[in-house]
Amino acid sequence: MTGAASGPEASGSRPDVVVAHDYLTQRGGAERVALELATRLQAREVVTSVYSPELTFDGFRDLVIRQSPSRLVHLFADDMRRALPVLRRAWSRMEPVTADAVVCSSSGWAHAMPVAAGTAKIVYCHNPARWLYQPGDYVQGHSPLVRAALAALSPGLRRWDRRAAASADAYLANSRSVAERIRRAYGIEAEVLPPPVAVDTDGPQDPVPGVEPGYFLTVSRPRGYKGADALIDAFAGMPEHRLVVVGSAPGDRLPSNVSTVGRVPEEQLRWLYAHARALVSVSREDFGLTPVEANAFGCPALVVRAGGFLDSTAEGESGLFLDDDARDTIIRGVRSFPGGWDRDAIRRNAARFSGEQFAARVREVIAEHMSR
Repeated sequence: MTGAASGPEASGSRPDVVVAHDYLTQRGGAERVALELATRLQAREVVTSVYSPELTFDGFRDLVIRQSPSRLVHLFADDMRRALPVLRRAWSRMEPVTADAVVCSSSGWAHAMPVAAGTAKIVYCHNPARWLYQPGDYVQGHSPLVRAALAALSPGLRRWDRRAAASADAYLANSRSVAERIRRAYGIEAEVLPPPVAVDTDGPQDPVPGVEPGYFLTVSRPRGYKGADALIDAFAGMPEHRLVVVGSAPGDRLPSNVSTVGRVPEEQLRWLYAHARALVSVSREDFGLTPVEANAFGCPALVVRAGGFLDSTAEGESGLFLDDDARDTIIRGVRSFPGGWDRDAIRRNAARFSGEQFAARVREVIAEHMSR
């Protein structure tokens, strides 16, 4: 006689899910994914170290957010990289979650979320801790003092990080390159599940004052591995082409054909995607959502042949690759970038990364581990 299945999935009720995310103090791809997870899984709450509503996506205002009780970690909300010495303590002292499952959206901290016995713990990994396993990227542009401090902290942090990874029931990686980094860092074989495109292509669009259509667009944060400085340097040698930078551009002096618009609301970001000639990026991205977001508006991409772009860009259909981020390579790629793209084919590439498919697979993983 076969026993009947039991539990929320078997009875048709919705599992009780909590989402954890490192910190909610910026508008980045990882934050978009955390919001998508919480919304589509109908999470009971989102647990994070620090939440600054004005610095991240408005959608989090509609959710129940629980922050770390640590007062010290909140002092670093304007730049959480400076909180590295205190984040381990903040996450280790979180109150354990009791639920059917916790889904940890992690780039180095949330995978340490304590859980009660019987709670399945699923990690959706954007990248293993960059400051431990890719320190050259992390400290780029920092002083020798910061580099020395990181070197001193790293052995203890690495032990803590690996214990946190070992506490998970399942690991999901956002790209093949990140899955390989997880294998090297933790000895864990992670399933690759690309993140969803979460932009609303039918939403309202607002033009950005002073920006005329036909520009190359990059969406960036001012970190060395994000590559905006390489693009700006290359465009300085191409006065016939324009570059628009969303986010903070490095340096104070920009060439006349480069403009920065800072943080923009969703309505203006949609307009920028829809009216760009191409999205351009030479970042070493873990996945890199921005080319796929641009594709959703029929905008092609010109990206470096590395990292997550290898998963997100269909060469010749949704964009083209640059073989490296050298100045001359960027200049040649921009100047030879073709027109006449099939916008419907570009949109079909973006459709591969639907929120529905993403959430369906996460639900399956949750159900598999709840049943155990």
